Amino acid sequence: MAHLGRRSQVLVGAAAIVLVAGAAMATGGDPIDAPADVAVQARRIVASTAPVVSGPLSAPHPTIENLSVVWQTVGDPNNNSTVTVRFRELGSAIWRPAMPLRRVEAWSNEGFSWSARHTGSIFGLKPNTTYEIEATFTDPDGPDDRRIISATTRQVPRAMPNAPHLPATPATLDAVLASAVPGDVIEMAAGTYDGFTIGHSGEPAKPIVVRGQPGTVVNGEIGIFNQAYVHVEDLTVNGRIRFNGTDHVAITGNTINTTTEFGGHGIITYLAAEDGYIADNTVVGLTSWAETSLGVAGDNLGEGILVTGPGHVIEYNRVTGMRDGISLLEDQEAVDQFSIDILHNDIGVAADDGVEADFCQHDCRIMDNRISNTFIGLSSQPGLGGPTYFMRNVLYNIAYIPFKPYRGSRGDVLLHNTAVKGGDAFSSFPGPDVADLYMRNNLFIGGPGNTYNGFDAGPGRVFQFADLFTDSADIDYDGFGSTTGGFDGQFGPSISFSSLAMMRASTPERHAVQVGLDVFAQAVAIPTAAMTTYAPPDLRLAPGSAAVDAGTALPNIDDDAVGAPDLGAYELGSPPPHYGPR
Repeated sequence: MAHLGRRSQVLVGAAAIVLVAGAAMATGGDPIDAPADVAVQARRIVASTAPVVSGPLSAPHPTIENLSVVWQTVGDPNNNSTVTVRFRELGSAIWRPAMPLRRVEAWSNEGFSWSARHTGSIFGLKPNTTYEIEATFTDPDGPDDRRIISATTRQVPRAMPNAPHLPATPATLDAVLASAVPGDVIEMAAGTYDGFTIGHSGEPAKPIVVRGQPGTVVNGEIGIFNQAYVHVEDLTVNGRIRFNGTDHVAITGNTINTTTEFGGHGIITYLAAEDGYIADNTVVGLTSWAETSLGVAGDNLGEGILVTGPGHVIEYNRVTGMRDGISLLEDQEAVDQFSIDILHNDIGVAADDGVEADFCQHDCRIMDNRISNTFIGLSSQPGLGGPTYFMRNVLYNIAYIPFKPYRGSRGDVLLHNTAVKGGDAFSSFPGPDVADLYMRNNLFIGGPGNTYNGFDAGPGRVFQFADLFTDSADIDYDGFGSTTGGFDGQFGPSISFSSLAMMRASTPERHAVQVGLDVFAQAVAIPTAAMTTYAPPDLRLAPGSAAVDAGTALPNIDDDAVGAPDLGAYELGSPPPHYGPR
């Protein structure tokens, strides 16, 4: 009860902060037009049992294959409103269901405040296509509401058709860049170039493209500062690419060999940028896979790909030898981190986090990535209300913990992930309570563990999460196992179990299953010697194994499942996705 009292008290305070006279603050910090008495009305609703007041419905910053859906709300002190969603391609007669939106309470954490809302994503859409989205708002206290909006996914960035091609050499590049106009494609001949700055913007459908050829090498930094619609393609860069404050950038097909001169970073922006596209790059870092490299204070260097701002798509990259593989900015440097896709990347040897999705406001989608030989697999430190989606990721040889929802993270969603590691199968030690965690259809297998650089991976428990706020945890239909032969762990501060039957009886995991390494079609070993650089194994399922048909159906997530969905990242019979550059 003490927990519930603290949560209610903060809720009222947070609502008073984010709802000001004349405007309610949207998820990304932009004001929403509202009557002048909204703030007074909102405070009255939070303090009473009056019905919910539903605000604007929006689909901010569409990406190439996913849409965010946000329905702002005021009130709902008993947290029982729901929003169901269905969608269709414009002109189609067929509606498809999506997952219901996640209810997000007004709250404050780590210097950020957010208003109450229902938020979620629609997945797996076609590029450059308009969709209708129907959202139905239901609350037992009334009133109900239904709205339809439309949103268009982005197209994959490309050069202007029939664009003029301007040749450049090391001797002429500066002059060619200085004279570039929207639509130009600058063709850099083979040769060695010093670092350079791109100081002009393109336009929609008319980007300025800087393109290399085989043998084109840049020694230094490529800088793109406060521009828009600039593409950098097919270069070898011994240094970094920095695009501070540049919107609609496209960085594709490059090889980045990081250097100490530029902090070991690969592709970065330190200032908010919007709607970037970073794809098919190879980023090679300087951090070795060694025990002394591990952790926040380890001997490690560099962010492979680092962004802040909304709408970015980071896909099909290969990142190795970094502190963090792919990251969002943290603390007060984080600006409007929502509607961000991190997809199909191949990440190995990250001495801190494979993917660091910290300070995501909502609808960051970390999906279909392969992560191996990292200290921590996936980080949400913290999620700012969420949802932050971690879906169909494959993790192997995670030296410490597979998932890090620290600093009071809220709203994390884990669906269909597969993790095989030494130590505890699923464990986390955040300290502050982790609230509103949602998990379905995951597969976690552990084994004997060790301590690395002072961090204990655990003895092989299947689930160890003492700091979980159990009142808001919605966790079920997951598979857990340990090659130690035991099945024990802790769920929240007061529930311990030592068998599958006890887990099912005493936690929300009523449909959990116990699994072993025999769920995989190929022979797979627990990576007990974590400081070995393992090749990622094939973690597709064996027919008839305990993980097959053991999940629960999730609309728009596993619609192609035959029978009940399988646990983990791979549906039986489906080919694995492509990881890394295409």
